[in-house]
Amino acid sequence: MKQVKPFLSFEEQIERLHVHGCNVEDSSLAQTVLSRVNYYRFSAYFLPFKGKDGEYREGTSFNSVSRIYEFDRKLRVILFAAVARVEVFLRTQFAHYHAEQYGPLGYINDTAFRAKGHDHMRFMKKINDEVKNNAKVPFVQHHIQNYNGQFPIWVIIELFTFGMLSRFYADMHTKDQKTLAKKLFGLNPKTLTSWLHCCTDLRNNCAHHDRLYYRIFPSFPAGLTELKVNDRQRIFGMLLVLKELYPDKAGWNVEVFGQIQSLLLEYQPDIKLPHIGFPQNWQEMLKNKWKAI
Repeated sequence: MKQVKPFLSFEEQIERLHVHGCNVEDSSLAQTVLSRVNYYRFSAYFLPFKGKDGEYREGTSFNSVSRIYEFDRKLRVILFAAVARVEVFLRTQFAHYHAEQYGPLGYINDTAFRAKGHDHMRFMKKINDEVKNNAKVPFVQHHIQNYNGQFPIWVIIELFTFGMLSRFYADMHTKDQKTLAKKLFGLNPKTLTSWLHCCTDLRNNCAHHDRLYYRIFPSFPAGLTELKVNDRQRIFGMLLVLKELYPDKAGWNVEVFGQIQSLLLEYQPDIKLPHIGFPQNWQEMLKNKWKAI
């Protein structure tokens, strides 16, 4: 077993970067950055600049990597807000449909879900855990005190995480999946299931302040055939998925695309489009109506 690495002061962290080939233009600025951003987190942004020997390539600049970090941080803020719009829309539509088909408390019965792949005991445990974790929330208290702890689907779904929403859809009967996928997005169930997994990963990534730049996401989005295979799991692939699921098609260009366009322009000297899977015609693909089925 290897020994845990020793503690390094901020000055020693800067020296380590320098030793590995990073050009630290302003030590004072570097110390300020490292005092605000954990060295372990920040060092991940050097991955595109590493050679096979583990050293940084010639010309690697601390200032440039710092700007990439800021770009990444601001991009997460934009995308987290966009995913939230999708999440609220899905809660609304899934709850409305499920209540219409199976009644307010239909989700309590396993017959409302497909027999294969659905673990109803685990599903209900997750719900009960969320109720316990949110026991002090007013609407939860209200239903415990006045309805003996019974929550209609349109209430309980407000406690669902994006992952639970994704699983909720994946466990529906095939006929329900087909109806919702076609009605809401003009998709087939396989594609929508895939894209919900992608949005879950993206949402969790943004919520936990994880790196987007130069990241390969674990979920592979179905479709997106106009992208290179390797680029589908980078952030641009996730953006195309998000665009297709975004409920306000007209608002997308202003609320999301416009902000991303401005952000890329601001950080253009330091951002490499291939590192985030952006093709040359990214603006056309991200702004205009584009179907990936």
